[in-house]
Order: sequence, then C-alpha cells, then structure tokens
Amino acid sequence: MLFQQRLHPIWYHHLLTRLGAFTLLGLTLFLAACGGSSSTSTTGGTGGTTCPSTKSLTGAGSTFDYPLFSKMFTVYPTVKCGVNVDYQSVGSGAGINDLLNDIVAFGATDTPLTDAQLAKSTHGPILHIPVTLGATAISYNLSGVPSGTLKLTGPIIADIYLGKIKTWNDPAIAKINTGINLPSQNITVVHRSDGSGTTGIFTHYLSDVSSQWQSQVGAATTVNWPTGVGGKGNAGVAAAVKSTVGAIGYLELAYVVANNISYALVQNKDGSYVKPSLDGAKASAINVPDIPADLRFFIVNAPGADSYPISGFSWIVAYQNQSNTDRGKALANMLWWMIHDGQQYATALTYVPLPATIVTKSEAQIKAMQCGSSACYSG
Repeated sequence: MLFQQRLHPIWYHHLLTRLGAFTLLGLTLFLAACGGSSSTSTTGGTGGTTCPSTKSLTGAGSTFDYPLFSKMFTVYPTVKCGVNVDYQSVGSGAGINDLLNDIVAFGATDTPLTDAQLAKSTHGPILHIPVTLGATAISYNLSGVPSGTLKLTGPIIADIYLGKIKTWNDPAIAKINTGINLPSQNITVVHRSDGSGTTGIFTHYLSDVSSQWQSQVGAATTVNWPTGVGGKGNAGVAAAVKSTVGAIGYLELAYVVANNISYALVQNKDGSYVKPSLDGAKASAINVPDIPADLRFFIVNAPGADSYPISGFSWIVAYQNQSNTDRGKALANMLWWMIHDGQQYATALTYVPLPATIVTKSEAQIKAMQCGSSACYSG
C-alpha cells in the first residue's frame, strides 16, 4: 500500500527533512507494511454515526514518531471514517510552532509544551494526548566494540556532552568496561540541530543525573550545546553517527534498529546496566510516579531494576476548542483510532503499545475536545 501524499505548502518547506527520513527508514517501513500486523481494522471510533465530510488532515512534528506514524497513516484511510493524513516529520519544536501558527490541525512532540508555549495559544487550551512510548538509545561508532557491550553511566554521558571526556579510552569509561579494548579515538559528539522532543527527553535525563549539566545547560527541546556537531532530525543524527568513526549520539530506538547502529548499555537508577528496548521503556512507564492531570510529564531515570532510563512518551497536541467543527470531529476520530486499533503496529516498529492506564487518560483528553456546543468525539 502506498503512503498517500498531498502537495500541502508545508511539503515544500520541509522537503529535505522528509527525504532524509525516507532514505534511512524505507526498509523498516516496507517490512512493517508487508509483514507482521498485515490485517487492518475496518472500524473507526464513530460507531454508527455519520462520518465527517473532512477528507484530509495535516500534522507536523516529532521525528521520533515518524516510523510509527507512517504506518498508521498508511492504514488509517482504509478504516471507517478514515481520512488521508499528511504528516510532516520536521521535529517537535517545528510541529509545536506550526500548531500555534494555525498551519496544521495537530502537532506531535516528545516533550510537553512549556507554560510559556501554552501561553502563546490564541485559541484557548491545548490538550496533550499520549499516543506512543519508546526508548532513546545512546548510539556509537567504535571499531572493535560490538553493540550492546559498551557500558555508560549517566554522569559519564553528561561529561561527554559537556566536552569534559574527550576520548573513548578515558579512565572513567575504561573503569566500568574492563575486558574491552577501548581505542584512544577522539569522541565526536552528535546532537540535534533542530528543536527536538528527543532532545527534550535526553536533556531532562542529563539534568537528572548531572548537577553540572542542569546548572550549565538545562533541559529543553533546544539547548546551547557545549560541544559537538548537529544533525537535523533523528535521521540526521543517525547518518552522522553511522558515517563518523568515534561518534556518539542519541537516537530513537527505531532509527538505531533500522540503520544497524551500535548502542550502549546505560546504568539506570537502581544501578543495573540496561539496553534500550521495548521492555525497558515499558518498565519505566510502569514505575513512573504520579502523573499530572494535564499529562505533561517525563519518565526519565525511573526506578526499577529493568527500567531503561532514557525513555519517554510522545504526544499529539491539539486545541481543546476546535474552530472547525467538521475537521475537529475528524481529528477526534483519528486520535481515538490511534490510541486503540493503531497501537497494533507499535511493537513491530520498536515502540511500546500504550499501557491501559495511559489509554484511559488519553481517552479522557479526546472526549474533552469541543466542537461548538458539543463534544468532537461521539463514538
């Protein structure tokens, strides 16, 4: 099945980003489309009600979500009341800005909006609806060090990104990697060059494990990096790490798997060295403390022996009060399908299906969407 594209103006603005993502992820998406969950749902979330007349929706944001969304939005037009979805994988920061500037019907982000960003809304409250969950891997390009053998701690990763640890055979790294022949290779730090929810997850983790990082750099979708080179999107970071001997980067797990890039074991809060995985991200989600009512939260460095410490949810963000009633109903239907039937495609693409408790919370957010005097969702 071909992924339908429409010549929306955003397409031209972000052409290079989309081409990069398609190049790096084409094989994974092809396999996922042809195998695994090959059956598609034939029912949407609208029961016996009349489908909205809206035939297409536009969205933009997270590259973290792109592999999963590409599959979901290929399938969605085939279900009851399904519509074509033009999703632009441009980074969480750009997606948030596009929503605030009324360019798209929804944004996607791996970092909740800040109070300052919410204050920029000209259309009232913005809802956060969790739609997926995954792990951010610490990837590396180091000859003679197989994937899954290198161990790193949070403070070491922070010191690498602060520019304090400059070579792979630094005593701090060597001390916890006995038996591994670490080269004297210089470390090339790779980070995102664009506003990124993946960066938000990563820098919140670094702030949690390093007081120096917290005080000097902080946590946000965009930070002033002390050192390193930038790559646009997860695809850009993946390309830079894969092509640069001695490189280290942070990547959504699907990009590591799709590009066969090595990843490190990261020490979690309980002291265990854990690989990035679906189970590790799921354990982090289970062990997260109280979740706020607005669903703006992080799960980095969660307790638990099996928790992978650099994990996070991803949200679709949309206005609670939809100015276009018909489009608002179509959007609500799409979101309902994504958090239910759409979750069947998560595992094959290296995402964690939403936990039942989060599905319930996402349902409440969707039911809170208003289209005029009534709720947008009527299923």
